[in-house]
Amino acid sequence: MPIELFFDLVYVFAITQLSHLLLGHLGPAGAAQTLLLTLAVWWAWMYATWTTNYCDPDHPAMRLTLAGMMLAGLAMAAAVPQAFGARALWFAAAYVTLQVGRSTVVAIAARNSPHGHLFRLILIWHTAAALLWIGGALAGGAVQVLLWVTALAAEYAAPWHGYRLPFLRRSGTTEWTIDGAHMAERCQLFVILALGESILLTGLTLAEGDHLSAATVTAFAVAFLTSMAMWWVYFDRTAEAAAEKIATSADRGRLGRSAYTYSHIPIVAGVIVTAVGDELAIAHPLDTTTAGIVLTVLGGPALFLAGHAAFHRTVFGDLPAGRIAALAVLAATALAALLMPSILTPLVLATVAVLVVGTVALRDRRPPARGTAVAG
Repeated sequence: MPIELFFDLVYVFAITQLSHLLLGHLGPAGAAQTLLLTLAVWWAWMYATWTTNYCDPDHPAMRLTLAGMMLAGLAMAAAVPQAFGARALWFAAAYVTLQVGRSTVVAIAARNSPHGHLFRLILIWHTAAALLWIGGALAGGAVQVLLWVTALAAEYAAPWHGYRLPFLRRSGTTEWTIDGAHMAERCQLFVILALGESILLTGLTLAEGDHLSAATVTAFAVAFLTSMAMWWVYFDRTAEAAAEKIATSADRGRLGRSAYTYSHIPIVAGVIVTAVGDELAIAHPLDTTTAGIVLTVLGGPALFLAGHAAFHRTVFGDLPAGRIAALAVLAATALAALLMPSILTPLVLATVAVLVVGTVALRDRRPPARGTAVAG
């Protein structure tokens, strides 16, 4: 079995931690913290994907490196619930170990290869960001937030401008000769991990319920169908066609960066938020809606569809109208729910979400011709 699949087990735990963090802190502060930590977790996993794209993951040195990354990733995930409290330094140290440690190993291993310059630039950027991560963890409070946001902003901007540094040549995407099929496969797997968390959270919520009313069972069925619909939207047509597109692209680095590294963020975040919304709908199907319920039950699918539309636009060059219409419906329903909370219950909102995402999925039911753009 490929070691990359074993490596991904750590991120199953990380996704679970993130969803439970959001579930326990549904206010603006909790949502912002969950977003920041989700971006950090995704960034750590994404750089591991880029690394194994360039380096043979089954080489003994890379296996040992991945094992060390797994240990650091497990520590990072364990610290998520208290990353803005008692375990801030724990989280920061684990994240920095992942990013700087991996970058150091690869920069040394590739020092004489055509990609050596790129990996040295990456190491410098991650080392600079590490100071902000550790400094923020030591400072705590508002300073921690400010420094961590600055660190993430710098790290996320770096690939976009080619890791530009004074007196050093930037690295363009045409130099990033990646294996497009591998990049697509790895990101598809992470989407599956996120959907798996959605299924797990849905099942556990039903299992822990004291009374299985008709509304609870209906909400459970709707939650499952929502996960199924999101899988359908992502995998039935676009995933394979996009994998073929990046594999034959003249600038695979650009698609790897824009379509997979960046555009997949709202896709994954949408699945995680949807899982939280589904749990709330199953646990309280007929309660009066709150802003937290509205923004998770409807906001999760909206994030997912927005991310998928951006992914589609980046790969194929067109913006699918069906997804834009679906986003409009979700936004209108959310506004109605916030204005009339006693009428639109969580079960009603969940039903609207599955109907909207399901409609998009059914419109995509026929596979496109290979190598052609997919109509939205």
